[in-house]
Amino acid sequence: MAFGETFSQEGDEFYHWLLENGYPELAALSSGIRGSKEAVAWLMKNKFPQFAALDGAIDKDAKAYAWLQKHKFDFLIVFADAVNGKQEAIDWLKKNDLGIFLLLAAKISSFRNNQEFDYHKLHF
Repeated sequence: MAFGETFSQEGDEFYHWLLENGYPELAALSSGIRGSKEAVAWLMKNKFPQFAALDGAIDKDAKAYAWLQKHKFDFLIVFADAVNGKQEAIDWLKKNDLGIFLLLAAKISSFRNNQEFDYHKLHF
């Protein structure tokens, strides 16, 4: 839930909580989704390429999506599709009682759809 809250107005508090409580990869993923290339590089350097690819797939990067497919990160593909509003993915999450991921997908989607990009506010 803290990861999802990084996309709210009080997001910095949750972002720092992730960093201070052993979840730097989720903090970096949040930053990557917000547009930080440094965070994506950190994910790659620290052996979290699946989260870097997830960030790309959320941005509809065909290469990132193909990488997730090749390496069988099927759930991350479904999650990226849900963020992008694909009904089949949303239905799959509902069918499998994964409401928390529906909530996360909705938070990310809402954040991205309502955000004016400001590179001065990038984390990492």
